[in-house]
Amino acid sequence: MSRRVVMTGIGVRTSGGCGTAPFWELLTSGRTATRRISFFDPSPYRSQVAAEADFDAAAEGLTPAETERMDRASQFAVVCAREAVAHSGLDFAALDPTRTGVSLGSAVAAATSLEQQYLAVSGAGRDWLVDHTRMSPHMADYLVPSVMPAEVAWTVAAQGPVALVSNGCTSGLDSVGHACRLIREGSVDVMLAGAADTPITPIVVACFDAIKATSPRNDDPEHASRPFDKTRNGFVLAEGAAMFVLEEYGHARHRGAHIYAEISGFANRCNAYHMTGLKSDGREMAEAIRVALAEARVNPSDVDYINAHGSGTKQNDRHETAAYKRSLGEHAYRTPVSSIKSMVGHSLGAIGSIEIAACALAIENGVVPPTANLHTPDPECDLDYVPRTARECRVDTVLTVGSGFGGFQSAMVLRRPEGARA
Repeated sequence: MSRRVVMTGIGVRTSGGCGTAPFWELLTSGRTATRRISFFDPSPYRSQVAAEADFDAAAEGLTPAETERMDRASQFAVVCAREAVAHSGLDFAALDPTRTGVSLGSAVAAATSLEQQYLAVSGAGRDWLVDHTRMSPHMADYLVPSVMPAEVAWTVAAQGPVALVSNGCTSGLDSVGHACRLIREGSVDVMLAGAADTPITPIVVACFDAIKATSPRNDDPEHASRPFDKTRNGFVLAEGAAMFVLEEYGHARHRGAHIYAEISGFANRCNAYHMTGLKSDGREMAEAIRVALAEARVNPSDVDYINAHGSGTKQNDRHETAAYKRSLGEHAYRTPVSSIKSMVGHSLGAIGSIEIAACALAIENGVVPPTANLHTPDPECDLDYVPRTARECRVDTVLTVGSGFGGFQSAMVLRRPEGARA
């Protein structure tokens, strides 16, 4: 019989609030944290809005050496890991380090530092022949994505399995799913799992501009992200990270740990169809949902809340609405669905983990976050998307999903731990 996996620590850094408590306060208030890009001059670009995090490395406890060595995404991951460890109350020094691991997700890894280094060696893009003498001594770290989970592993001296999962926008779900499987199979007892991405750079903005995936609503940044709304016109790029302490259930209970949620089911699928396109019937996402529910041993009617991918693109919103109807049947019409991307934007590979944090906190607090900026519902998206205002209700079972370029579709089920009260 496979072992059970529970979450005992959470660390979050997003736009609008650095820390788990400010993150949850932002979501439940229905406030948005999207604004005009300030990291560089966005005026040449079609989409000039993003969800930037007011992240101060020194204030977060990182040393000057750590800040110089680590890319911004790695800094986010390490700080979130430290917060998750502190919340868990787990003494990592007392653990068997060979039975402790790290699973980190990221879509674009060290994009921030790589672009900075290119500008440095090319005279801000002027020179075809680059000057390698202007290169940072840490350039090799920026080119090797596996350095990111290694940095997290060093913070807790984890010597077990350490890996980077890069499946585009489902990376943050898939990295946690990978960690759960390692615990279930008995390879480890404790995992630090989550994801980090800091993609607000000119090259990333330009790439999404080229395919018109991001919103050009530059005159109204706070209301640019509008999942499931008839007037939506693309997602809003963001940065952020979330990390979790995951433990085998008996391990957590033995030490009397506070358990936020049990991760009871996970599945991922690929549509093998198109790099960016989605079929309208939602079949592959529905299949991932079906398998995740089966692994969790829950019925579709047991789902109390769906944390949607809800990117704010027409093809995605309609695709996943169809997937919910296909997998949950009539119960889909009775289930609250919301997208926190309406408030914290889309941080690519990190957002899946950030949404897992929102799910665990929804179970913990009995509150469903809203879909901000939803004023004019799309007739083709006809479910209960919890418009604009958070909703208090008992939440025992949550379904969270992700959809990514390449055709990736992932689903995860989180449940209230046994004996916990709403």
